[in-house]
Formats: sequence, C-alpha cells, structure tokens
Amino acid sequence: MDFIVETERLLLRELQETDAEAMFELDADPEVHRFLGNAPLTNLDQAVPVIQFIRQQYLDNGIGRWAVIEKESGAMIGWSGFKLMLDSVNGHSGYYDLGYRFIRKCWGKGYATEAAKAMVAYGFNQLNLNSIYAIADVGNMESRKVLEKVGMECKGEFIYDDVPHHWFELHKTV
Repeated sequence: MDFIVETERLLLRELQETDAEAMFELDADPEVHRFLGNAPLTNLDQAVPVIQFIRQQYLDNGIGRWAVIEKESGAMIGWSGFKLMLDSVNGHSGYYDLGYRFIRKCWGKGYATEAAKAMVAYGFNQLNLNSIYAIADVGNMESRKVLEKVGMECKGEFIYDDVPHHWFELHKTV
C-alpha cells in the first residue's frame, strides 16, 4: 500500500474497500455526524458504497479524502483530505475543500490538526493550489479550532443545507 503523506504519528493513503470496517465504525457513530447533517450508517454493507464514491473522486478529480492510519497501531482512525467542490457553495465552485473526520475514541489527540496541517502543505506544495477552503457548522467549535490552528481564516457565516456554517479560507503566500 502506497502512503501519500506521512506525519509524525500518521500515514495518509487512498481509501480501499478493505477499510470498510473502520469506515463503518466512523460513520455509524451518531456523535460523529452531529454537525454534518448525515444519517449514521446502520450496517457494514453501507460503508462500501461510501468508499467507492470517494474512490471515484480519485479517478474523476485526481483527489479525494484519504484514509488516516495511526502509525503506532496500524489502524485506520479516520479520513482527511480534499474534495473538489464542483457545485456552488457560498458563491464558490470549483474549489478544494479541506475536510477530516475521525473515530470518536481518537478525538482530542491532535490527529485532526496534524492531518489537516499535512494536507495544507500537500495542497500548496504538491497540488500547487493557490487557495484552500473549508466549512464548519457554527456549533462545531472543535472543527473551527482545527481550521484556525492550520492557518485558515474565518471569512463569515452562510447558510448551508438550512444550517449556519462558517466559511474558511487560506491563500498561498509567495
């Protein structure tokens, strides 16, 4: 398995169908979906189409969310990465959205910040992006903290799927 990005504690790689159990553990937890507006998965079979959808993004857009592997355990503990947003969100389209999602037992350990920092560096240095964007439900203060720690600036609020969200931006400096 080829790892695309390595940090001190994490390895990031493309999601594989063999990640279905970890994806199910992640996406079956209602608390993980608290600020996402998604219904949690109810059975393992539902995880495979989620992974297939992300893998199709690799083929269609050359990028997608990546599995985050904890080096110490070798376990997939979540995902992080970019999604090319083709539909208009907050008046923007054709932009790269930074996202992350982690299994609850891994919350509060700095993994989201570590993965997001690595993704920002990858976006600017390997993908040659000029700008990176992200959104977070206004109630999700932990996600906001992560985005701010990686240098993203909150540029205001907007309504997304009938819910107030913060809009974040980070632009490459020469």
